[in-house]
Amino acid sequence: MLLLISPDGVEEALDCAKAAEHLDIVDVKKPDEGSLGANYPWIIREIRAAVPAGKPVSATVGDVPYKPGTVAQAALGAAVSGATYIKVGLYGCATPEQAVEVMRGVVRAVKEHRADAFVVASGYADAHRIGCVNPLALPDIARRSGSDAAILDTAIKDGTRLFDHLPPDVCAEFVRRAHDAGLLAALAGSVKSGDLGELARIGTDIVGVRGAVCEGGDRDTGRIRPHLVAAFRAEMDRHVREHAAVAPQG
Repeated sequence: MLLLISPDGVEEALDCAKAAEHLDIVDVKKPDEGSLGANYPWIIREIRAAVPAGKPVSATVGDVPYKPGTVAQAALGAAVSGATYIKVGLYGCATPEQAVEVMRGVVRAVKEHRADAFVVASGYADAHRIGCVNPLALPDIARRSGSDAAILDTAIKDGTRLFDHLPPDVCAEFVRRAHDAGLLAALAGSVKSGDLGELARIGTDIVGVRGAVCEGGDRDTGRIRPHLVAAFRAEMDRHVREHAAVAPQG
């Protein structure tokens, strides 16, 4: 499993850089603008410059409305600013068809600029609370639009978590559908170290966290600390090893 960490600015990104050996992707977002709130282009550029060159930087485009042209421009802006993973939160898409239209525009805009960029269709485990597309529809949306990965997060940060809205077996079905479609699968949403055993069993490719590596476990008032990143990674790797040891072979 890969570990994605989401700093909220350049100072936290510098702390991520100190823990670079323990994480795989640095994810730029602006938490006060939503679950997948978009940060400024210059912040993306500064974070790209702050972390090691070999460490991928992802950027969220926002919890976007059903406005395909607007979203395509925003996604291109993130790519031009230095992000190689572009995440789009399909917040305002009520149907799979709307979501596919938005993501097709993003894929074209981003890949025409940089063919090796990685486009991520992002949905929400608590979709029922905001009226957007069903989480289990997301892998097919990503496949139909030419995206590279599908991720589930939580839209409303009120203390509820990924597994509060989707039981582990449903998350496992999401991952299976993504893999069947040839996509990477990612899971996030107030993930804690206690969830890592289930996530290893589920077989997700990427785990996204913020609060779990912040002081006090608080994504809003706490700050990411390198020693917390290192501890989370060690726990994650332990669960992956343990699952591999007991998983059936062949």
